Amino acid sequence: MKRDIISYIPLKSSFLSFEKDIETILKALFIQSQPHSDGLKRLLVLNTKDCLDNTTSEVYKQKLAEMTLPKLIQEGYIKLNPKIRMPEHEEVKAYIIMSCDNFTPNRDNSYYRDCTITFDVICHLDYWDLGDYRLRPLKIVGYLDGLLNNAKLSGIGELNFLGCNELILNEDLAGYSLSYRAVHGNDDRLAPSEPDDDEE
Repeated sequence: MKRDIISYIPLKSSFLSFEKDIETILKALFIQSQPHSDGLKRLLVLNTKDCLDNTTSEVYKQKLAEMTLPKLIQEGYIKLNPKIRMPEHEEVKAYIIMSCDNFTPNRDNSYYRDCTITFDVICHLDYWDLGDYRLRPLKIVGYLDGLLNNAKLSGIGELNFLGCNELILNEDLAGYSLSYRAVHGNDDRLAPSEPDDDEE
């Protein structure tokens, strides 16, 4: 029987490993940047006005300790698709929606695609105010920008700030849309090794 030749042709596209890039970015934000990672998590998970100021509450500590990166995604605080559902009686949340767009060839290595990475920070309007003129969505944006602007992430490149604009969804939800241009540099000039010919 003649076998499909397509299965023997190695696919060369950086899109096929993009999930690794998403994981790298989220780990940089929520795992590898302590104590700032905890501050960012507090703003997302604790919908109280004292979420940043009250560092002694055992209830807060327990809730934050249970909220791992996979659970943040599972519980809907971090979203990789632009869908927000607010079931009745569900606790009010803040959201970070991560998306990638505007892919273009890298000028040094066409294997890689530079792209625009956007973080839509969405919060319920009743929970914006944190006191002392502080606004929850801008605080979240501040943490994201402080951790990512000009950061060089392996496999992704350098993140350069593009802009940040207010985002109003409806009478209850609004926030800011924060964007970066991810540009591959010298560290990413060689394409990953391809699988051996005898691998299926």
